Amino acid sequence: MSDNLDDFRTEIAAWIADNLPAELKGIPRDENTICWGGRNWQFASDAQKQWLERCHARGLTCPRWPTEYGGGGLSRAQEKIFREEMLKAEAPSPLESFGIWMLGPALLKFGTDEQKAAHLPDITAGKIRWCQGYSEPGAGSDLANVQTRAEDMGDHWLINGQKIWTSYADKADKIFALVRTDRDAPKHLGISFMLIDMETPGVTTKPIRLISGASPFCETFFDNVKVPKEGAIVGEQNRGWDVAKYLLTHEREMIGGGGGGLMSGSTLSDMIGTMDPAATADPVLRAEAMELEVDAMAFALTMERYKDMAESGAGVGNASAMLKYYGTELNKRRHEIIMSAKGSDALDWGHGAAAPWLRTKANSIEGGTSEVMLDIISKRVLELPSK
Repeated sequence: MSDNLDDFRTEIAAWIADNLPAELKGIPRDENTICWGGRNWQFASDAQKQWLERCHARGLTCPRWPTEYGGGGLSRAQEKIFREEMLKAEAPSPLESFGIWMLGPALLKFGTDEQKAAHLPDITAGKIRWCQGYSEPGAGSDLANVQTRAEDMGDHWLINGQKIWTSYADKADKIFALVRTDRDAPKHLGISFMLIDMETPGVTTKPIRLISGASPFCETFFDNVKVPKEGAIVGEQNRGWDVAKYLLTHEREMIGGGGGGLMSGSTLSDMIGTMDPAATADPVLRAEAMELEVDAMAFALTMERYKDMAESGAGVGNASAMLKYYGTELNKRRHEIIMSAKGSDALDWGHGAAAPWLRTKANSIEGGTSEVMLDIISKRVLELPSK
């Protein structure tokens, strides 16, 4: 495609128009329409499968990744245009994956050439579905307190321990996990970032049912799990905290990114305008909606600024805590306004675990609670003195 951005926009818009199956245009984003991929993935329709295959062939499941791993090799500006044209065309994401959002960036920075070649192409093609093994019953916000241990047995690691709140662990093919490889080292040291196949004997999962009656979350158990050493650890042994911190910046940006709901292509005032006029006649409610919409636009521009900084090599670092905090709190405000307008109808239990109002509460907890984000901001961004 052309390096000229105007020409690129024309070309990518035409490609989307020519390749997007008509039945996928404008479909709502929910558990029934998202394509996660993986060994056992069952496509919702032939159109969903066709859309994934077409986008993958063009490198558009991971637009920014290098072409040798199945990515599109696009620039930051080109990717932005691609996302904009996808919204205009009401095209669904061809593939969503923790491999794309989290593991992939970590492998691109810390992985060996062999690890990149072994895992990245399968992620871009949607062949392998990954889950994240970070939190434990005694290590949530205090993540460095992980106790799942990996013992060196010569040619393999022996893993024992438990993870919790492991999203979609029961459906994932592999897990990237933090494990303690040196129990005598200080808390933030002695941790390694390890890749484990979920089909390995001794790995079991147990879904955690939420108030909605369903849940993406699981408990994950490791009972004498043997992991071959070759290619298992990403980065240096006992320096997994470095990888974990880098990955968390991507996770927090991803979680905070939907803050204003702008990813859906519809504004809050648009949504309220389609509701019962009697429920939205309150001028205070409408004023709150417009105030939030302005804040959402400002936040979207701030996100773009930080992405440009990351592209220039400056990185985002601890500022990801600020983006995560503001984005998730903004999203909670958004759905609180919707609930004020729609009342009990806004609970939308029909979505089950994906009920939007329920997810906004989870967003302010997962990836680090809002309180933890404020602590990071005060210490690492504003450099305020400790008590």
